Amino acid sequence: MTTLPKSVRESLHQSGFQVGMPRIAQTFLSSDGTERYLVACPDGETVETVWMPNGDDGELGDGSEAADEEANGSGAPQPALSLSKGLAFETWVSRRATICVSSQVGCAVNCQFCLTAKLGVKRNLTAGEIAGQVAAVLNRHQVRVGRDRINLVFMGMGEPFLNYDNFMAAVHLLVEGMGIPESRMTVSTSGILPGIERFAREKLRPKLALSLNAPNNSIRESIMPVTRKWKIEDLLAALREVPLRPRERVTFEYVLLGGVNDSLRDARELSALLQRSGLPAKVNLIVWNPGPDIPYRMPKPEDVAAFQQQLIASGVPAFLRRPRGRDIYAACGQLKRTVE
Repeated sequence: MTTLPKSVRESLHQSGFQVGMPRIAQTFLSSDGTERYLVACPDGETVETVWMPNGDDGELGDGSEAADEEANGSGAPQPALSLSKGLAFETWVSRRATICVSSQVGCAVNCQFCLTAKLGVKRNLTAGEIAGQVAAVLNRHQVRVGRDRINLVFMGMGEPFLNYDNFMAAVHLLVEGMGIPESRMTVSTSGILPGIERFAREKLRPKLALSLNAPNNSIRESIMPVTRKWKIEDLLAALREVPLRPRERVTFEYVLLGGVNDSLRDARELSALLQRSGLPAKVNLIVWNPGPDIPYRMPKPEDVAAFQQQLIASGVPAFLRRPRGRDIYAACGQLKRTVE
């Protein structure tokens, strides 16, 4: 920032501020086009960020513009070289992508089916480190904000609502400084009640997703220990206080674990729970992504289909999220800084 006086730059440096773009230390490429990045932090730690071309269908049914684009398979154009009468000129082809962003180094929530939990929590990311992940990936792919259709999901390493102030400061940086609308962002929480209550009072806010993963407190507590502190009923009551945009639905994420929470009985109980909540809801079903030393199994495809159809038959919109980057440990629940 050479436009600033040298004395100001020295003062900033002495105060611990760093100016610059985060460095992508390593890149891993999936057979499906997904890219997983280890992004270097100033203190030597790394966090993970994921680029998913064409998204993962996570926005389907949530009532947003991004949902309409996913349903139609549309996106904004990117330049491509064409030939006509021997002359080269630029045409435009469709472009759409989703970036999965981390909010902490590691995670403290300890969901039993998630590899990130194995790391524990090292520290919170600053607002600049959170927004910086997005900036680094946008630059890497030469994305033009406002023309290309880019969605952000705060579903990477960490629990955003346990780093609430920095997370929301990053949202403001991304909206006001980089021009990405908050309606193109989704934040996922494991159910941090005070965070949901604060979020309900925000004037500028992303869309909200609750990682539910069970139809009752008993099953949920066995796979998500955070349930011991905040029960499902309390979380639903807090969600009812969050003002929604026209057409917007609250997303409930549900990781299907074979033999644990994937039966038709579980589906019927989940449908009844969401209908009683009175919330405009949709469910994103996520087939569990395996990892070493995690004592669960993937559900059978026929059980997944039956679960989804039971929800739909009960009047609950249910969508199956596509796994992206499973072969490079980039899929949901797999982020643990794997370098093999």
